[in-house]
Amino acid sequence: MFEFHWPWFGLLLPLPLLLPLLWRERRAQPKEEQLEGERITLLHPHLDELKAAYQARRPRRQLAGWLHRVLLYLLWVGLVLALMRPQWLVPHTEISAPGYDLMLAVDASHSMDALDFTVEGRQVSRMQVVKGVMSRFIDERAGDRIGLIIFGSGAYVLAPLTIDRAAVQMLLDRVVPSIAGGSTALGDAVALGVKKLRDRPPGSRVMILIADGDNTAGNFQPLEAATLARMAGVRIYVIGVGSNQKRIPILHEGKIEYWDDLTMDEDTLQRLANITGGAYFRATDTRALEEISRRIAELEKTETETRTAFVPEPLYRWPLALSLLALLALGLFPEGRRRFIVRQASS
Repeated sequence: MFEFHWPWFGLLLPLPLLLPLLWRERRAQPKEEQLEGERITLLHPHLDELKAAYQARRPRRQLAGWLHRVLLYLLWVGLVLALMRPQWLVPHTEISAPGYDLMLAVDASHSMDALDFTVEGRQVSRMQVVKGVMSRFIDERAGDRIGLIIFGSGAYVLAPLTIDRAAVQMLLDRVVPSIAGGSTALGDAVALGVKKLRDRPPGSRVMILIADGDNTAGNFQPLEAATLARMAGVRIYVIGVGSNQKRIPILHEGKIEYWDDLTMDEDTLQRLANITGGAYFRATDTRALEEISRRIAELEKTETETRTAFVPEPLYRWPLALSLLALLALGLFPEGRRRFIVRQASS
């Protein structure tokens, strides 16, 4: 299907047709109003010889003038058509297989730099544990639509629901602590996830929340947002990340410090999951992902969807090429404009 993206620029097409009217109006002015400098008198003792020396070849019958005018019109039409942005709409159909709608909400606050996990005898941050856990989960969700939300001082959609698991995995790998702010807007993340899932067909709306349980920012309290999730039919499975140590090491401004306010609020996370009919797991539990996958499989899959989108293919290069050819032709006929002016002046 063909269309112009900015069709109203077509109003400029008849503009050159007004130029002859302006020219006639200028010619209609009395000669007395013309400048005195336009009247030139040439005195020469041998005027006939001078005239013969500079005698120009008489142009053929008005051909150069008409050719110059046509080329100018083509130049103008091509520029205006290019400005109207012609485009060819190519239909693109996307078919999604039956699956689940899974929204991942990952804590990206500064507390995810805490080093309270140990893997093979070395300390690792909470974010590293989250990436390892969720990478395996994403790889196993073939056919499901997965979205990604990160939250810190605010909550943000990093990837909408999509079947492109590789893209979601790539975005998750680039998430670093504090990228969304140093605080934790846990309630806002839940509310944002509910907003994105409530438009999906009921029965398979699932949110997987990865957090340390402390809500220190945002407009929604976690339990209030959980009530909204239950009303929208969204099940929340929570994965708690962190430990209950009193003093926890954290990487802060390039050095390791020990803070005493990084403990995980498991009670809030458990209540949040129970309100929505989900479940709570610890990130260190190797059976957590298997249990979450089993519970998700018990839900009803969303039916197959077929969506057709029209992808615009720009065609402005063709009218622009026409303008360039007309401009080149004007350069090949440099006498056209002079003859056209001389013809107008002599008439």
